[in-house]
Amino acid sequence: MPPLRGFSDNAFRDKSDVIVATKALVQALEPYFSPGQARVRLPVYSGAHFDESAADLEGFARPIWAIAAACTESPSSTDPSLKAYAERLVSGLAHGVDPSHPEYWGAIGDWDQRMVEAEAISFALLLAPSTFYEPLSAQTRTHLAEWLSGLNEKVMPKNNWRWFRIFGNLARHKVCGVPYENIKESIQEDFELLDVFQLGHGWAADGPWRKDAIDGEEAYGRQADYYSGSFAIQFSQLLYSIFAAKSDPDRVSRYIQQAREFANQFWRFFDEDGASIPFGRSLTYRFAMGAFYAAFALAGAYDSSSPYTSPGFVKGMLLRHLRWWAKHSDNVFALDGTLTIGYLYPNMFMCEDYNSPQSPYWAMKSFVMLALAAKDEFWMAEELPHPLATVSETKSVVPGVQLLSAPFQILCDHPEGQHHFMISSGQFCVWPLKATQAKYSKFAYSSAFGFSVPTGLLLTQIAPDSTLAISADEGETWTTRWQTTTSPTIETLHMNGQEIQCLRSGWKPWRSGSIEIGTLLVPPCDNWPDWHIRIHRIRNTRSDSSDIEKLRLVEGAFSVEVKQPRHIPILAESWDATTDSPDVTLGGRMECDTGALIIGDGDASGITNLFASECSLEGKVLKVDPNTNLMVSRTLIPTIEHEICSTPGQDVVIATAVFAMSKAKKQFSRKELFERWSQPPHLPEEVLSV
Repeated sequence: MPPLRGFSDNAFRDKSDVIVATKALVQALEPYFSPGQARVRLPVYSGAHFDESAADLEGFARPIWAIAAACTESPSSTDPSLKAYAERLVSGLAHGVDPSHPEYWGAIGDWDQRMVEAEAISFALLLAPSTFYEPLSAQTRTHLAEWLSGLNEKVMPKNNWRWFRIFGNLARHKVCGVPYENIKESIQEDFELLDVFQLGHGWAADGPWRKDAIDGEEAYGRQADYYSGSFAIQFSQLLYSIFAAKSDPDRVSRYIQQAREFANQFWRFFDEDGASIPFGRSLTYRFAMGAFYAAFALAGAYDSSSPYTSPGFVKGMLLRHLRWWAKHSDNVFALDGTLTIGYLYPNMFMCEDYNSPQSPYWAMKSFVMLALAAKDEFWMAEELPHPLATVSETKSVVPGVQLLSAPFQILCDHPEGQHHFMISSGQFCVWPLKATQAKYSKFAYSSAFGFSVPTGLLLTQIAPDSTLAISADEGETWTTRWQTTTSPTIETLHMNGQEIQCLRSGWKPWRSGSIEIGTLLVPPCDNWPDWHIRIHRIRNTRSDSSDIEKLRLVEGAFSVEVKQPRHIPILAESWDATTDSPDVTLGGRMECDTGALIIGDGDASGITNLFASECSLEGKVLKVDPNTNLMVSRTLIPTIEHEICSTPGQDVVIATAVFAMSKAKKQFSRKELFERWSQPPHLPEEVLSV
C-alpha cells in the first residue's frame, strides 16, 4: 500500500507543514462526497452497528476538527483549498439538518452515533462561526438548532459521550441564540456525572470507575485510556476552557489545573521518537493519541513552573508524535489515500463494532492547533526533546520508571534499558467489546511491540502475548485475565537494596469456577533494566481436598515480528554471541526447559522461569495467526507452558521474568543482547511469600 504524499513525507516542523498534511488527508475524501455535500462514504463494504446515514455523517463531520481550526483566521490568510473544503462542508451542513432534503442525516435518537458527530459540528460553530454559521440562511439556522436540540432528553452512555451534549448545547446558546435557561439543566446534569469520573492527578476514567466486581452492579469497568486524555475527556475539558472562560470561570480554572497535572504524567506514554503505547479501544483513531497536546496548546494552558507544560515541550510532544506516524504510515492508507481501519496496517480483527470506514478520521482532532496564528508562541517556540532523550548526557534526575497511581499503571523506559512499555493492573472494560481482554487486561503494553488480539479460540489464535492463558480442558478452550475481582493495590518490595513499587491484582479465569489468581507485577529496576517480573499465586477455593483442578497455563512475553517465521535459525540454549555485529539482523529462536527467546530484525523478546512450585514447565516459541498483532502482520511469541494440579488449600506459585530489547530505542549488538539475556533477575525467596 502506498504512503500518502503530503503526510507520509511531511516534516511536521511548523504550521505550514500541518496544513499540507491536512490538505492531503481531506483531498483524498473529496471524490466520495454525496451530490448534496452532506455525506461522505468511502468505497469500502464494511458495516458498523449503526445505520449508513450516521456512518456517512462520520465521513462528513470528523475532518471538521482540522478544517474549522484552519478557518479561524481571516479569509485572505486561509489556505484556498481548505477554504473551498469548508465551503463544501457549509453547503452539506445546510442539507444534512434539513428534514426535507434527501441527504438529511436523520433526527438524533437514543444511543445514537449522531451524538458523537454533533460535537465536531458544535466545535466548528463555536470556533469559526463566521465560516460555519453566518453563511447559513435563517431557515437553515433554525434547522441546525433543532437538530442539535435532539441531543437532549435522550439516552446516552455514561461516559465521554456526555461531552457531546454539552458542546451541542453550548453551541445552541452561544451561536444559535438559545437562552441559557433552556440548556442549563441539561448541562448541569452532564457535569454532575462527568465530575464522578475524576480519579486524581488530572486523570479521569471513561465512565464510572467500578470499585469491585459485585454482580448486579451497573455494567461499567475501570477504563482510563486515551479517552481519558486525547480522544475525549481532557481534550473536551480544554476546549470547554476556551469557550466558557467567561461564563464558567471556576470550572475552567479547575480544568486547566487538571490538564497541567495530567501533562506531568501523560508524556510517559510516548517514547523518545514520538511513538505512543497502544492500549485500550478505538486505536484506529491513530494519531488522535496526541490530540491532548493540540488542545492544550489551543487553550494556552501553559505553566512555567513545570517543564512538561511549556510551549516548546508541548510542541515537541505533538509534532514528534505526528512525525512518527508519518514515518510509519506506509501501510496506513488505502490506494486512494484514505485512512483504513487498523493501526499500522488494515486490520479488522482489532476494530470495534462502532468503526465504520469513515471512523478513523477522528485522528484529525490532533490538528486543532491550526487555529493558532502563525506567530503564536506554540509555533514560534523551540521544540524541546523528550525528557528521557538526553538522560545519559545530562544525568537527568527524571526517573525512567514511574508509577501512575490513578490508572494503576507503571510506565517503564529505564535509561539503561532498551524498551519503552508499561505494566498495567486492574483496568478492564465490561462492554460487549471485541478483544476487550486484550485491549485492557494484559500485563504489559509496548510502544515497540504493540499487542495482539485474538482471531479465534485456539491458543495460536488467542495470541497470548503479555498475558497468562489458562485451560481446564487440556487445551481445548482458553481464557485470559479480564475483570479483576478486587480493587488493584500498589505495594512496595525491597529487593537487591532497592525499593520497588509494584502492582497487585486478584482475578478469576472463570467467574463461576473455583480458581482464584493473585498477580504481582514488578517493573524494571537498576539491576535488571531489560526485564519485568510476574508472580502468580494460584488458589483452588473448593472445600473438598479431593477436588483437584488440572490446569494448563501458557505465559507469553512480547510478540516479535518475524517476516519468515519458518526459516528463523534455531539457537542452542547456550548460543554463541561472540560476534559483535552492529545490529541483530541474523535472527534466531531458542527453546529450553525454562524459557524461550525470539530475535527478530533488531528486536528481541524472551521469557524465563524464576520459580514454579508443584508443576512441570516447558519453554516454547508460539507461531500465532497472522494479523493478530496491531503493528506487524507476522509474529512469534516466546512462552512458558505449565501443567499444574491445584489442590484445595495449597497455593501454586509461578514466577516469570520477561525480557525485551527493541531497536526502536537504539541499535544493539548480538553480543550485548546475549549478555543482557544471560543475566535474568534474581528473586529473593521472601518475595515469593508476599
